Amino acid sequence: MVELIVRNWVTQLRKGLVEYYILLFLARGESYGYQIVQALKQYDEMAVNESTIYPVLARLKADGYLAARTVPPTDGPSRTYLSLSSSGKERLAAMHRYWDNVSHSVLSQRSLIAEGGHPDDEGSDQVQHPSLPG
Repeated sequence: MVELIVRNWVTQLRKGLVEYYILLFLARGESYGYQIVQALKQYDEMAVNESTIYPVLARLKADGYLAARTVPPTDGPSRTYLSLSSSGKERLAAMHRYWDNVSHSVLSQRSLIAEGGHPDDEGSDQVQHPSLPG
């Protein structure tokens, strides 16, 4: 039962991190969907299905966070290359800030527990969380 609970949590965490990972990947340069899927598959922690990635890519594009250009086929189907738009770069910067704050909060709590403290003992070390655009 505990393993199932953790597995469900991991699945939800992965789904929540997919958008961040996609923006991180595209910050390195232009790419297309299949390359992004393959890059995610390199990390067991980020293993998700293609059926998870493509709707996220479509939503990010529709929301204006990704720019797209289609290259005509030479011997197969056309390929759509994606890159971060200026608003996508802004969103990624906001996500970086939020991730840093969340990471700090989680690590602080884990450290307190390891030291035998209680979360309320932390006092003024509360983190201000920036809101994400959009």
